Amino acid sequence: MHSGSLAIHEELAHKPSQVLETSTVHPVWKTAILFTLVTTLLFGIIYPLVMTGIAGLLFPHQANGSLILQNGQVIGSELIAQSFTSDKYFHPRPSAAGNGYDATSSSGTNLAQSNAKLATRIQGDIDTLQKQNPGKPVPIDMVTTSGSGLDPDVTPDNAFYQASRVAKARGIGEDKIRELISQHISQRQLGLWGEPRVNVLELNLALDQLSK
Repeated sequence: MHSGSLAIHEELAHKPSQVLETSTVHPVWKTAILFTLVTTLLFGIIYPLVMTGIAGLLFPHQANGSLILQNGQVIGSELIAQSFTSDKYFHPRPSAAGNGYDATSSSGTNLAQSNAKLATRIQGDIDTLQKQNPGKPVPIDMVTTSGSGLDPDVTPDNAFYQASRVAKARGIGEDKIRELISQHISQRQLGLWGEPRVNVLELNLALDQLSK
C-alpha cells in the first residue's frame, strides 16, 4: 500500500515537467503580426476600395465631390461656399475659415456668446443689413458663421431678405427674384432631416441665366 501511494505521488510530481516538455509556447507575436496584416488588408485596402467602387456606381455625383459644372468647366462644389461680395449676387453666411471659404482652413470662431469681439461684429453686421431692409428682422444665419465656416447653404429667410438688394442691383423685378428663390429651396430630406435651405452658388448661377 505504501509503495503504491509512493508511485502515485511520484507520478503527480512528474506531471508538471512532462507538460512543459511536451507542450510548446504559443507564438503570440506571430499571431499579432498575422492579425495586423490581415485586418490591414481587409479594412484598410479591400473595404475602402469596395465602398468607393459602390459609391461611384450608385452616387457618381456625390462620390466625385458634388461638383458644379458650367460650360464643361468646374466652377465649384455644392458642398463648399464661395465668396460673393457684389450686390448683384446672393451672399453666403459669414465665414471664420482662413482665406474666405478655403476648405483647407475650415474652422469656427470658437468665441463664446459673451465674447465682446463676437457681439461687436454681429451687431455691426446687423446694423449694415438693416439699412437694406429697414424695419425687417435680420435672419440669424446672415450674421453667424457655421461650425465649419464653409456652409454653402442659407435659409430661405436669408435669401428672401437679400432679394430686394439683388433686384435693385440687376434692375429686375423683386417678384421674379423671389420666385427664383422659391424654385431653389431644398426641403428636408425625406421630409424629416435637416431644414429647408438654398444653395447660394446654384442660386447665383440661375440668377445669371435669368439676367440674360
